[in-house]
Amino acid sequence: MPRPGNPQPPRDHRRGTPSRSSHPGGPHPGSPSSRAPRHHRTHIHLAAHFPGVNSTTVWSDPRSGSQIDFDSFEHLARTAERGRFDFFFLAEGQRLREHHGRIFELDVAGRPDALTVLAALAAVTDRIGLAATATATYNEPYELARKIASLDHLSAGRAAWNVVTSPDAWTGENFRRGGFLPREERYERAIEFVEAARTLWDSWAPDAHVADAEQGVFAAPDAGRFDYHGRHFAIEGRFTVPRGPQGRPVLIQAGDSEDGREFGAAHADVIFSRHAEYDAGRAFYADMKGRAARHGRSPDELKILPAVTAVIGTTAEEAREKAAWIRRQQVSPQNAIQFVEQVWGRDLSDLDPDGPLPDFDPVTDGTSIARGRVRTGADPLELARTWRELAAAKGGLSLREVVVEVSARQTFIGTAEHVADRMEVHVRDGASDGFILVPHLTPAGLDEFVDQVVPILQERGVFRGEYEGTTLREHLHLPEPRPAGAQRADVAV
Repeated sequence: MPRPGNPQPPRDHRRGTPSRSSHPGGPHPGSPSSRAPRHHRTHIHLAAHFPGVNSTTVWSDPRSGSQIDFDSFEHLARTAERGRFDFFFLAEGQRLREHHGRIFELDVAGRPDALTVLAALAAVTDRIGLAATATATYNEPYELARKIASLDHLSAGRAAWNVVTSPDAWTGENFRRGGFLPREERYERAIEFVEAARTLWDSWAPDAHVADAEQGVFAAPDAGRFDYHGRHFAIEGRFTVPRGPQGRPVLIQAGDSEDGREFGAAHADVIFSRHAEYDAGRAFYADMKGRAARHGRSPDELKILPAVTAVIGTTAEEAREKAAWIRRQQVSPQNAIQFVEQVWGRDLSDLDPDGPLPDFDPVTDGTSIARGRVRTGADPLELARTWRELAAAKGGLSLREVVVEVSARQTFIGTAEHVADRMEVHVRDGASDGFILVPHLTPAGLDEFVDQVVPILQERGVFRGEYEGTTLREHLHLPEPRPAGAQRADVAV
């Protein structure tokens, strides 16, 4: 299929205002200048996220390619590998999202299985890591551990698993067991799931795959033998997949609750963080590194990588205009209405998105007209009050303009040099160990960053010019994994 070029918005469509958090073209609060001082220990990790099922993805843009064809996944993964990224990341949905009881067609509806896509990508890439999201709530350790271990072998040591817990009974209806677990039980199950998976991956010693043709011995006598017993899982037998090239697949985690943070600090290798802004990033980074230390881990064993976007222009003004235009695409009139409906808990389709916010209060009975989307958890009445105050303070923002303001996810806006500066400052100052880039278009949304920003980071010596190893653990500078059991920790849930 033809590949769309780098996104360049038409001049007459550029409207709106950029997020104030991006500091386009100017100094970041707390830093001496927009140009980051060089620091010989700064090393930036980069990963690429295939845009997921949310309003970040502008699949209706005429330059957007297929969300299903393998060509799209291949293009983005190859682009990330050309940029020497650490890994390529795929999210996963267990059920199609709904709004008013119908498929929510403003999002991407339908996506091939992540592990299947990554197995295919293993054949057309050489070095980039391949990370798949899979739930610990509706899978079983033996089956999932076997699939991920197989990917690790097929990719020569590049597999990673993003561990998630699924929160609702509505999603559980797609599975035989059905129902769902309370939060504390979901994390308890996830901890056992990870421990069981590690037990399976470690069941083959490094030298257990003998393959001695002369002696007629293929495997050591105890190869693959495992025994794990906990509250949620009691399994024993022999694991069919020998130890992988990187010892054990990399674990990624994204939970931000107290339970999630403790789980990630004790068990994860990488945290997929939502704290992309400088100050919030520094606070989260310090918290997670401190928690890891309390679990007996070195801070270097846990990489903090927030999801970020980058909007690049030849000048700061062009970047600002481009960012505002992208936000208007992401928050279409229909998207604006459904966003507000999630707070108000009622049908607002008769409202004008370019008119004011509703003059009546939200429903407060816990009703949700959107299913499969992450809810804010905030009080609807308080949110409505805050949004009305924001609209008034900004000179009478429309409903759509309010949504643009409160849902902005743009992180770095400016010239390629400025974006490189900001990234270097974040990593140098302990706001992150790197970034997971989330482009708004597939499959070519990452091209501009790889072509313009990556060479600057490489020239400064803060990002690799070539891959130094072959496995994902080597890319992330992670230590050799310790045997299962050695990392077991009592995690407060």
